[in-house]
Amino acid sequence: MRRYDLDHLRVIVFGLLILYHVALFFVSWPYHLKNSVFYSGLAYPMVFLNQWRLPLLFIISGMGTYYALSKRSFLQFVIERHRRLLVPLLFGIVFIVPPQVYFERLDQGLFVGGFFDFWPAQLASGSYPEGNFSWHHLWFLPYLLLYSMAFLPAFLYLRKHPQCRFMQLLGKLISRKFGIYIFILPLFLWVETLLLYFPLTHALIGDWFYLAQYATFFLAGFLLVSLKDVFWDTVLKNRRLYLIIGASAFSSLILLRFGVGIGGGPKVVWALGKVVNQWSWCLAALGYAAAYLNRESKGLSYANEAVYPFYILHQSVQIPLFYYLRNWDCGFFPKYSLTVIGTFTITWLIYEFGIRRHKFIRPLFGMKNSLPAEKKRAA
Repeated sequence: MRRYDLDHLRVIVFGLLILYHVALFFVSWPYHLKNSVFYSGLAYPMVFLNQWRLPLLFIISGMGTYYALSKRSFLQFVIERHRRLLVPLLFGIVFIVPPQVYFERLDQGLFVGGFFDFWPAQLASGSYPEGNFSWHHLWFLPYLLLYSMAFLPAFLYLRKHPQCRFMQLLGKLISRKFGIYIFILPLFLWVETLLLYFPLTHALIGDWFYLAQYATFFLAGFLLVSLKDVFWDTVLKNRRLYLIIGASAFSSLILLRFGVGIGGGPKVVWALGKVVNQWSWCLAALGYAAAYLNRESKGLSYANEAVYPFYILHQSVQIPLFYYLRNWDCGFFPKYSLTVIGTFTITWLIYEFGIRRHKFIRPLFGMKNSLPAEKKRAA
């Protein structure tokens, strides 16, 4: 049975991604373009989102892998994963990401000329950030492909042996409201042993902390959804408790001046607070979605199909858009709102009229090549 709550969460998380990426223009954190004025207060809601947004997405991806394997053989799954992940990645590297790098180089004064003076000639200049060859925001795709292939033998075994000793023990543990926190143990270990030495790169090679962290969330998603009613009953019954724990953990992190100790080695209290905060918000989101969002709708069906192309396209829309808005002296809210609205509107127009209705273009954005039903009827 399809879980519409997971579809809702997936759409919500990717929608938040666009809001988050636009906000990056306005804070001091590294990003491709920056506004002339920074707004330090904006960092707090961004830090809040940053704690659980991507972990939740990897959990949902792990759950989606469970459902995908229920309908496919080993070979069918491998082909489907490569079609859905590798094809859009390669297409994106060549055609979607270059406009982002181009406007970044214009802003830095490192290139002068039109886009077709830059592309494709400058792609061979080396890997980003020294060069111009990059997958930028599409880093999520190779990470997900790696996890899908690396864990596939174990996933196939668990699909065939759902009552194995390991799953029975895990089910007993997960049925307890605090037993589900078993997954913070590996997360805590990664923070204590890897975070200091391997900062975020999204380059796959050498990105050991984030590789381990995201792999844990991905694996947790598969394992939890494999337990079916045991897991869903736990998060439904205890969603308010997990929300309270998450709110308390995040408040504690703020009081600890969030991130203190990273320069000289993660402090145990901070590391524990970080993983409890991440895990609790993910559990709360899954619990509340199961309670209120597990229902089908026409709008959800449309949004769920559109969300992947939106993810692929959005940053190549918002960076050029902001390049022309960056020096406009109008304050935060007008500029932020215009960038968000412009990004959603332009991305939707490209999706609706340039991708969704064309069966030969759809696979380049990870979609099935079959046309939408209304288009078929019109034909």
